[in-house]
Amino acid sequence: MTHQTIIVLDFGSQYTQLIARRLRELSVYSEIWPPTTPAATIRARHPAGIILSGGPKSVSDAGAPACDQALFDLGTPVLGICYGMQLMAHSLGGRVAPAPQREFGHATVTITGTSGPSAALFANIPPSIRVWASHGDFVAAAPAGFVVVATSANAPIAAMADPGRALHAILFHPEVVHTESGLEILRNFAYGICGCTGDWTMASFVEEATAKIRAAVGDGRVVCALSGGVDSTVAALILHRAVGDKLTCIFVDNGVLRLNEAAQIRKRYERLALPLVFVDASVLFLDRLAGVTDPETKRKIIGATFIDVFDEQAAKLGRVDFLAQGTLYPDVIESVSIVGQSEMIKSHHNVGGLPERMRMKLVEPLRELFKDEVRAVGRKLGLEEEFVVRQPFPGPGLAVRILGEVSAPRLDLLRRADAVVAEEVKNAGWYERLWQSFAVLLPVQSVGVMGDARTYEYTVAIRAVESRDGMTADWARLPHDLLARISSRIVNEVKGINRVVYDISSKPPSTIEWE
Repeated sequence: MTHQTIIVLDFGSQYTQLIARRLRELSVYSEIWPPTTPAATIRARHPAGIILSGGPKSVSDAGAPACDQALFDLGTPVLGICYGMQLMAHSLGGRVAPAPQREFGHATVTITGTSGPSAALFANIPPSIRVWASHGDFVAAAPAGFVVVATSANAPIAAMADPGRALHAILFHPEVVHTESGLEILRNFAYGICGCTGDWTMASFVEEATAKIRAAVGDGRVVCALSGGVDSTVAALILHRAVGDKLTCIFVDNGVLRLNEAAQIRKRYERLALPLVFVDASVLFLDRLAGVTDPETKRKIIGATFIDVFDEQAAKLGRVDFLAQGTLYPDVIESVSIVGQSEMIKSHHNVGGLPERMRMKLVEPLRELFKDEVRAVGRKLGLEEEFVVRQPFPGPGLAVRILGEVSAPRLDLLRRADAVVAEEVKNAGWYERLWQSFAVLLPVQSVGVMGDARTYEYTVAIRAVESRDGMTADWARLPHDLLARISSRIVNEVKGINRVVYDISSKPPSTIEWE
């Protein structure tokens, strides 16, 4: 089945992936492509629409990203967002100039075009909306054929349209939650202008992913990396559905898992009847991490060691042709600009391909899904709820929640503190409301007093965030009595920790994990 697709050209906005995410919420399939993709390549895909994302550059900058100008003549509806609007104006003979007053953050937009084809983007939208702006330039003069359909205090052309050519553009970001009626604006574009019908669902994804894997694997054998989380579990279930006994799952105890986690995971997978090889490589991982304090080096060591262990285990299985991973779209976006202009934030253990010495090809059934989509797929596959709602856990495990060197004694401290956090958050009914909640061991010792004795012990930071997809996150306003219980239990039950602090930073500017 070929879905109606809206292609998003990525000009480097931190929100580009959110455009794709919001479209998928509308059951419209979307993909993010490089901005330099030739118009002929886009035409060959027969997209229902094209969106030009925002971006950090000015269209007048040397080397500013541009698109193939021929895409404006394809007859396919195009929506320019922020930089995408400026690029559309600049490419078609309008004038873009530095704004007298830059707009970053909230702005109020007044809809001036309320009827006719030029106003299709704002059908059933209130006449005045608060939006999220992020631009230093503005469109000083619209290209010939365009009608101004919205204004703001600092932008006389906040939206414009040339319905004859199916070109629409806005100077704000409808994809972020701060924009009122933002999802409705994207719905108007996808359904009202592009003619989409919402034919992409999780059920259709499962069927297509199963068929694609079956075709790609053929008579080959697959080994799947299982971490115990929802991503790799859903990937394994889809693979098992597609190839049956050609699949072997491998779970590696890397020594940096949570309290009693390896044993619990082993029991869970036995209940799922997935073909499983359990490998205890904890000593190897901790030996290689000894003395290492740099976060990026820790991640790379863990990633390389995973590959070593899998290569060794796969060799024991005989001929294995494919390695499967539960890589998600945010992993790809945050790690490296594979699809567009977005800058790398950190390396990811699941991303970047395989070294040439490894004899397997990579298969990633979930590579284009966001976390909540994976959970929806898990429910479609009948996965028990404890897997579906499980909070994300980093591939490098507790190694990136221990700042500084990873050692057995420090792991023991963090495991016990983290177990307290998990237990109290669940008991308070907050676990499923949070994206993640966990403890971080800091390389900081401070003076305390217990009884009549002076202590000089470690500090633990508690991190709890709310998020929809992990790309942005806000620190959770946990009740003070919950934080008090967590702090009291950690200090009293975990010998070696005498101070607990709460992290109140959001993403951005911080990341969710500390390393």
